[in-house]
Amino acid sequence: MVRRPNLQTGLIFAVICGTALTVSAANRGRSAGTSPPHAAQVAAEVDQLILADLQKNGVKPVDRCNDADFVRRVTLDITGQLPSPRDVTIFALDPEPNKRAVVIEQLLRSPEYGKNWARYWRDVIYMPATENRARIAQSEFEVWMADRLNSARGWDQTVTAMLTATGDVQEHPETALLIAQGAQAPEIAAEASRIFLGIQMQCANCHDHPSDIWKRNQFHELAAYFPRIAIRQMQQPISFEIASVNSDRGRGDFMRENPERFISMNDRNNDGKLTREELRSRAPAGMPPQFLDRIFELGDSNKDGALNLAELKSLPMPDQSRRGSTEHYMPDLNDPSSKGKLVEPKFFVDGSTPGHGLSDDDRRAAVAKAFTSPDNPWFARAIVNRMWCEFLGEGFYMPVDDLGPTRAARFPEAIDALAAGFVANHYDLKWLVRSIANSQTYQRRVAPKSSAEDALPFASVTPTRLRGDVVFNSLMQVLGIDEENAGGPRGAMMMGGPRAYQRTPRFQFDVLFGVDPSVPKDDITGNVPQSLFLMNTNSFRTALSGTNTNTRLGRILRENRDDRDALSEVYLLVLSREPSNHEVEICEGYLKDVGQRTEAFEDVMWSLLNSSEFLSKR
Repeated sequence: MVRRPNLQTGLIFAVICGTALTVSAANRGRSAGTSPPHAAQVAAEVDQLILADLQKNGVKPVDRCNDADFVRRVTLDITGQLPSPRDVTIFALDPEPNKRAVVIEQLLRSPEYGKNWARYWRDVIYMPATENRARIAQSEFEVWMADRLNSARGWDQTVTAMLTATGDVQEHPETALLIAQGAQAPEIAAEASRIFLGIQMQCANCHDHPSDIWKRNQFHELAAYFPRIAIRQMQQPISFEIASVNSDRGRGDFMRENPERFISMNDRNNDGKLTREELRSRAPAGMPPQFLDRIFELGDSNKDGALNLAELKSLPMPDQSRRGSTEHYMPDLNDPSSKGKLVEPKFFVDGSTPGHGLSDDDRRAAVAKAFTSPDNPWFARAIVNRMWCEFLGEGFYMPVDDLGPTRAARFPEAIDALAAGFVANHYDLKWLVRSIANSQTYQRRVAPKSSAEDALPFASVTPTRLRGDVVFNSLMQVLGIDEENAGGPRGAMMMGGPRAYQRTPRFQFDVLFGVDPSVPKDDITGNVPQSLFLMNTNSFRTALSGTNTNTRLGRILRENRDDRDALSEVYLLVLSREPSNHEVEICEGYLKDVGQRTEAFEDVMWSLLNSSEFLSKR
């Protein structure tokens, strides 16, 4: 196949002693006088590359999906909402051959695009959080991220803002990742690498990575960019701030200097003592168990398995200078009470170093630049892989956050083409969404995934369960419920305070339906509590009444005396399509058996709302 000269894909890199040497993705396809590739251009190339590989392997792709399936799929994917019945009907009747590209543009201009994907990134960052206090700024983070997405700010700028953030977490919600990981250098390093580069370094915290090239020293060199970050509590109003600490002065041992407060903060059962479990919940993720063992060995004088105030005060604490220092020390696992080895910042991808003795601001600016550099192949690949997976149900790499030089991508030239175009278009996420949604690969019909381990993906779209937020949006739309009144008395939901977000119906729904988006789609299934919630929530059942002419179903039954017409309206409202002849036959038989029109239609609509089709993307 002849390749266009302005899209020379293929991320060229070699792994030498654990260092990836790359050719700048920004410079590929950017000869003098050429403009960045258009989304439609890259979408066509990706389609050609995927189709060629499928044909070479004897795999025949399925046909393009019909208009009703497409408009539902793309509306859910871009805005997190269902199309209205009117939208479905108008789209199906539109003779314009380019109507799919047109509706993609309309959806990208909607403010719901930013809101939908802001909630996605909220879950990516907050679901694996080690610091529960981080959620105090969750709603502010959604607003901040939605604004950046809707205004098409470059992904490199957004990631830089999150890695370099300081200030009150509610006034500066870009601090989300830092407070979510408790401002602990190892946790920030591990999550930043996983989320923004798709490289899981956390296994190298305590030992060389067992299945990748990364060494323990490389992990701690990455963590050495982040030791000068601290969380400070602010009293008026109650909030927290992320602060840069460039001096060891004032960074004492909180456990030793404030033992009464330390116990009150961590004593979950209020017995005046701290158990291993209570201390372990405060310890940073990945902390070797030897540390806690040593604390109890030295402090638990009465051997009751807990530390009381007197024992805590008299505890000859292990040397904590490593955690309280503005430098990063790699723990000595054989001697956890020792200071450990001083480690200087060094970026594991290309071996670059920012220099010695830099301030917190300078260190984090340096690591942000290294992360987002066009010479770093993993930055563009990670976000392309994530977005492609969300739209098609499967990524070029799986799991979606486990890339790296020892992993092989499916259709490597296709992801290279998308990554190169993304960088050339200034890391514009709208450009990336536009490229994916306009591809014929995305517009194929849904079909069950092959059970064969070596089966190639993308011959069809993989059916996936909708994210919790999207299910919530869909229920609100179909039932015509105001979001604030979806879960209980309005007064309880409207109360203010630092934890007000936890009383919102959406938050309560997400507790049951929310899943870390990094989890493989195959692992996401429904459960009994979710089904019980859908069946027993009073506001849902009230909104489903067919006798109340103010409900959606009530209006449909009032305006459509013919049962077939009413069935069509219900199916369009809930499933964004007309019922099949077989479905009409089944429903008409049920209507006849029940004998009471309103009751039967309530049952039909309820069954559709609880169907796998409503809860999934087709």
